[in-house]
Amino acid sequence: MIWIPGGSFIIGSNRFYREERPARRETVGGFWIDPRPVTNAEFREFVRAAAYLTTSERAPDPAKYPDADPALLVPGSAVFTKPRGPVGLRDHQAWWAYIPGANWQAPEGPGSHIDDRADHPVVHVSFEDVSAYAAWAGKQLPTEAEWEFAARGGLDDATYAWGEDFAPGGRAMANIWQGRFPFENLAEDGYEGTSPTGAFPANGYGLYDMIGNVWEWTASAYGLPRAEAEKRSCCHSRERSDYAANRVVKGGSHLCAPNYCLRYRPAARQSQPLDTSTTHIGFRCVIRPPAPGLVEVS
Repeated sequence: MIWIPGGSFIIGSNRFYREERPARRETVGGFWIDPRPVTNAEFREFVRAAAYLTTSERAPDPAKYPDADPALLVPGSAVFTKPRGPVGLRDHQAWWAYIPGANWQAPEGPGSHIDDRADHPVVHVSFEDVSAYAAWAGKQLPTEAEWEFAARGGLDDATYAWGEDFAPGGRAMANIWQGRFPFENLAEDGYEGTSPTGAFPANGYGLYDMIGNVWEWTASAYGLPRAEAEKRSCCHSRERSDYAANRVVKGGSHLCAPNYCLRYRPAARQSQPLDTSTTHIGFRCVIRPPAPGLVEVS
């Protein structure tokens, strides 16, 4: 893990989406953070050691989804499905589908696998799943402020994690969508889906994939009223009514495109339902030092 000394910084932005406003000064204490998102190989180690079954591998509780199609109350997860041609950008159901049998080991559904993706970030993990991994590893999930401070890499109020130029010298700095979302992905950065962690340059703190590749869970509640939050969501696979319980995800993903979701920036944020897993959300962990004056007892 990498030590982030903490400090004061500008969190949020007044230049892009409304949910990022207002930009304001925030202070965080020092903490350790994983240099890369948790990978499939690392998550597999946890699953085997803890005999853990992820949310997407369990059948949903019908009592929690009284209006759901019974055919969907089977183990599965939300998978991005590229349309054959242009579609309206107001309805995310045009490119998201609940696929029975999709999970972290079968990211695109039955027949898919991660045999050649051991070093890719694990996906199809819910908030419960990532919290369980963090507890098993003796770590925690970062707060939104901690995550954003780390993502900025020491560049206070910069647009990207590496500065103001999106592609300095023509170099791809993150795994995002090139082309017309959601039907045309030119994969000019070399990847159409997730990429191996560390495939793109690290930021100023030596952290990889803070921008793009996969969104990352944080411990922070989103907390906007439903009506306001619905105006601001771009990448959800499905909506839930209790926005106060939703968590903030950060960093954007390989599905973020300039024509639709310009959220591959440290200030960007989205609301994610606790029980939802998708093909483009992963996580990394932190460790905070004990508070001054506290003594750890073994």
